[in-house]
Amino acid sequence: MRDEDGPMPFDVERLLRLWTDPLPEDDVAASRAFRELYADPVTANGTPLTAANLVERARAMQSALERPEREVLALADAGASVAVAFRLAGRQVGPLDTPAGRLPPSGQRIELRIIDVLTLVDGLITDIWMVADWLPAFAAAGALHLPADTDEVDRPR
Repeated sequence: MRDEDGPMPFDVERLLRLWTDPLPEDDVAASRAFRELYADPVTANGTPLTAANLVERARAMQSALERPEREVLALADAGASVAVAFRLAGRQVGPLDTPAGRLPPSGQRIELRIIDVLTLVDGLITDIWMVADWLPAFAAAGALHLPADTDEVDRPR
């Protein structure tokens, strides 16, 4: 239902559930769930992705994190463009694909901070620009060391 003052706000929780809650086992049904929110194909950081590609990525994320938690940190809804900053956390029990390569399961709790800027046409996401902070995941996997105290970063050497 539309509000008298303008269009309904974008349903961010529904979007995030696609990525964290179990999808239907049937790939056709899972793709259909993505097509309810995403154009097919959608462009993500300049790369076209089909609904089947999104299902594959969502299944990979769902198998990587045990009991995923999500929290919307900030939302800016301008109608045709929506920016959402959110936190995605859970214990990493499966491989996690990152821009720097695949991280093996660490068994550690990880927290990703993500910002998505979404372009909407006729209520569907047509373009996504996504930036994520992967450092906590790399640190949990032992791939890098983060200083325990921020003074360590600022201290002259």
